[in-house]
This record gives sequence, C-alpha cells and structure tokens, in this order.
Amino acid sequence: MSRNGGYDRYRATLADENAWARSRRPKCCKLATNPRLRQAVAGKLRLDWSPEQIAGWLKRTHPEDECNQVSHETIYRSLFVQARGVLKKELLSHLRSKRSMRRSRPVDPNGDKRGHIKDIVSIRQRPAAVEDRAVPGHWEGDLLSGPNNTYIATLVERHTRYVMLAKVAGKDTRTVVSALIKQAKKLPKELYKSLTWDRGKELTDHRRFTLATNIDVYFCDPQSPWQRGSNENTNGLLRQYFPKGTDLSVHSQAHLNKVARQLNERPRETLQFETPAERFNACVASTG
Repeated sequence: MSRNGGYDRYRATLADENAWARSRRPKCCKLATNPRLRQAVAGKLRLDWSPEQIAGWLKRTHPEDECNQVSHETIYRSLFVQARGVLKKELLSHLRSKRSMRRSRPVDPNGDKRGHIKDIVSIRQRPAAVEDRAVPGHWEGDLLSGPNNTYIATLVERHTRYVMLAKVAGKDTRTVVSALIKQAKKLPKELYKSLTWDRGKELTDHRRFTLATNIDVYFCDPQSPWQRGSNENTNGLLRQYFPKGTDLSVHSQAHLNKVARQLNERPRETLQFETPAERFNACVASTG
C-alpha cells in the first residue's frame, strides 16, 4: 500500500467526521438572522395567514431568492420554540385551531325534517362545468349561526374561492332571500350564474331570488354538507373571527366586508398560492 493511498483515506475519513460534526451542530434559525424576512412573516401572521400560506406566498414572490423564503415548518418551530430574536409568543394567538378532526352532524334516522321546499332543483341537475370548477360564476351558500337566532349569510365562488358575507336580521326566508338578492346585484351577471344551497327552509322562497336575479338555485342532497365543500371549508375559517357561542348580530356589514377582504387576500394552496382576490379580479377584468 502506498503512502499516498493511506493519506488519501485519512483525508476522506477526516472530511466525513467534519461533515458529521457540522450536521449535528445546532443551526441558527433563518428567521433569527434575517430581520427583513422575520418582519414579513410576523406581518402576515398578524393578518391571520397560516404558516403554509406565508411559505407559499414567499416562494411565489421571491422565486429566485432562497434567502427570502422559509418553510412553514420553520415558522411553526419559531412560534412554539421561543428563541430570542425570532417570533414573539403573542403571534401564536393568530394561528387557527389545531383540531384535525371535524365533528359531523348526527344523521336523523327519520329523515330530513327541516321542511319541504317546493320546486327544488337537485344538485344532480347542475351542469358539469359547475362541478369541475371550469368557469367562474357559480357560488355555494349557507348560514353561519350564533346564539339567540343570529346569523351571517356566507357565499363562496367555486372557481376562485372568493368570499362574500351578508348581514341578515333573521333566518326567515323573506329576510335571507332579500339579503342574497342585494348581494347578487353587486356583481356582474357573468360572475353570478348559479347558487348551491342546502335544504334549509331559509331558501323556501328561492323562486323569488331567481326571478329577481336570473340566477339558478340548486339544492344539495339531505345530510350532504360535502356537496358544498368550498362553503363548508370557508365557514370553518370564519369561526376564527366569529367563534361558536358568540352573538353574530353585533357585527356591522362594514365589519363583515373587512373579514371577507382578509380571507380574500390570503394565498390559498389550492390556487397555487394566489389569492382569491387576485383570481376573482382577473375574472372581473375579463368580463369588462
């Protein structure tokens, strides 16, 4: 064996040991060493963006600059492991619920007893273009409920996930349908072609809504909330702003508009981290 061969093996072994030592050495968090990145992350957390949304937005905003990107795992770690000079503990309050399981409503063995609605058009008759989200203008709707018979009407556009909220004084069909007509008239006709609702009696007077707006209404099958998946997901997000057990009548329409705007300005993974507002505004521009 040559002397040079032994020296080469020694150098390779030493390099391996040094690499192992470096890999075990605690690494300084990127958020601790990059004040600009830390401020950007903290600012979005204060707007109630999730770490996943922040990470996706940074990657889209700085595609060629890894120094201004950070993973959602690093953001979570910085929040839960409080290191000096990283993210403040108060930002934890802006994270949404960690509960991973959703409680389903119990199914009534005697069937749906919320009342018969005349002239229902089933979701099964909805055009295929609505089902695959191929074109904008098709909405899902529901009522978010609070104590003392207080409600907020929630509307989500399927193609862009754009959200609108409407203050309603009660759950009776005249009040709800009037509020929905008012909201519909705020949009170009090309961007409001259909509405899908559950079997709630608040839309008993759906024919008046269609006559006033020329918007088709489709009804989900009984006990099938997943048929309005976008709306169900949005209602879950809204509980961050309107927790269960709180009176919803205290919120003005201006406040509801502010909450909707915050949701619409959050990047969504399902939109490749674009925001619903960006997607919806592009649809508005194309109809102009």
